[in-house]
Amino acid sequence: MLLWFASQICSVEIGHYASCQGAEHLRFVDVSEPNARVGPNLTRQEAMNRFTVRRPDGKLVSGARGFAELWGALPKWRWLARVAGLPGVTPLLELAYRVFLPLRSTLSSIASCFGAKPVNRTSSST
Repeated sequence: MLLWFASQICSVEIGHYASCQGAEHLRFVDVSEPNARVGPNLTRQEAMNRFTVRRPDGKLVSGARGFAELWGALPKWRWLARVAGLPGVTPLLELAYRVFLPLRSTLSSIASCFGAKPVNRTSSST
């Protein structure tokens, strides 16, 4: 089971991915919750700072690689995982992700102005 760790800022996106076909095989952890369980080799703060997934083998993958891992687990998004897997694409996505990180709170505020609401979904698993 792929574990996806996401902060409050990403909760609308969590809601979207959690509603997709295939999400029943994933577990989503909202690390904005103080008692969130993230498992070994990852602190809650690290998970708050950077998008992270834990593969079924326990390996942690973050940033653009983490998104590609998540997309690959969801049939509707597999095409994007394949694009991310093309030579040179993941480094470009990682660069875009690093540019996005400092903008998260501003974008969240803007989304809230347009009615986006956080989804505090702590787990969805099979």
